[in-house]
Amino acid sequence: MAPSVLERRDIPVLLLHNIDPGWPSEAIDEALHDVAKLETSLRDVGHSVETVAVCGRDLAESLRHADPTSCIVLNWCEELPGVPNSDGLVTRWLDRLGYTYTGSPSDVLDLCWDKGKIKKLLTDHGLPTPRWHVFETSSADTWNCYPSIVKPTREHCSFGITSEAVVMNSRELSNRVDYILKTFLQPALVEEFIDGREFHVSLWGNDEVQMLPPAEMDFSFFDDLRDRLCTYDSKFKPGSIHYERILLRLPAELDDTEYDRLQRLSIETYRVFRCRDYARLDIRQRDGLFYILDINPNPDISSEASMACAAEHAGYSYGAMGSYLINLASSRHPVFGGCSSRTRSSSTSRIFFDKSSIR
Repeated sequence: MAPSVLERRDIPVLLLHNIDPGWPSEAIDEALHDVAKLETSLRDVGHSVETVAVCGRDLAESLRHADPTSCIVLNWCEELPGVPNSDGLVTRWLDRLGYTYTGSPSDVLDLCWDKGKIKKLLTDHGLPTPRWHVFETSSADTWNCYPSIVKPTREHCSFGITSEAVVMNSRELSNRVDYILKTFLQPALVEEFIDGREFHVSLWGNDEVQMLPPAEMDFSFFDDLRDRLCTYDSKFKPGSIHYERILLRLPAELDDTEYDRLQRLSIETYRVFRCRDYARLDIRQRDGLFYILDINPNPDISSEASMACAAEHAGYSYGAMGSYLINLASSRHPVFGGCSSRTRSSSTSRIFFDKSSIR
């Protein structure tokens, strides 16, 4: 199904990304390859593109030559080199320097680094999420819900998530909480482990929000529930059993009722967290009920990530996906504002695609 929305392809793009000189050479080469692919894809659909690599902590210096009134920043700068968890700092700099950029602002990014705050906001708004508690000491006598999963509160990308993160009793819980406290030097989030289907739900839009075709993480290879989760290895270690045996199925098989429930919950959550332009939610289903696990307002937009794959299944090439994000941001631009088409709504329509399995 081809996209029906018209988009401007004449908006100049500044593609901002980060390269840490301290990374291994293989990681730098991979990052540069990914950026070059997005740059080429944007050019292929008509945009002029300038790529800026942020290799140090002075973002103003990296952008000293660029005119904020003549471009829109496609913000793929996930942190300032040497400054962990600094994507919110990047957007604060962009705001101060007067740039219009894709994605959520700093307050949303900062909030979503803290899993305890995420859970509290979900709970306060009555949004379904697994039972949870944040522990700052290894004494977890108040917890009596098993199986459970133990996570660092201020990490993304499944850092700290292994099969050992799933605990079955109070002894294992205390040991794992103690491990998180000592290894990551931050509190531990303990939540009920929902042994069920897991979905990565990509959304985009502002006034109108569209859910892209949901992807399912297929854990059917694993018999042990401790292995039925997205670990760090599953994302970053080719050759590991989780990387090789967890499959991404897109689109997920859902009946009409399940699809509608997932769509309504996802869009409501997107709005509660004030996500802007795009985001990805991690959601599990058990006994017909959906539970929100995490909010990712700055998800990976590389060509093989679930966001780009979902957009492709909705009829958008990789370049068209990037262009769509640029058009969403353009409404905030002092020159291009008001010129882009409004995001189409899919709140009352469903897109059907053939089942496939992709990485």
